[in-house]
Amino acid sequence: MSERKPLLLRMDPAVHDALARWAADEFRSLNAQLEKLLREALRDAGRMPKKSGPLPKRGRPPST
Repeated sequence: MSERKPLLLRMDPAVHDALARWAADEFRSLNAQLEKLLREALRDAGRMPKKSGPLPKRGRPPST
């Protein structure tokens, strides 16, 4: 997978708090939740790039 791009995002604190609670409810980081929501919006709009990779796996790596 190619390198991830950093993004600075300014948003209303109430929106940030709501997103952070939603992410916690789904056991995701806020960053992962935002990427999930953006990918769903792109897919639903038919604008998801064909060359985009999958979301990175969450959680701890499997033990050996």
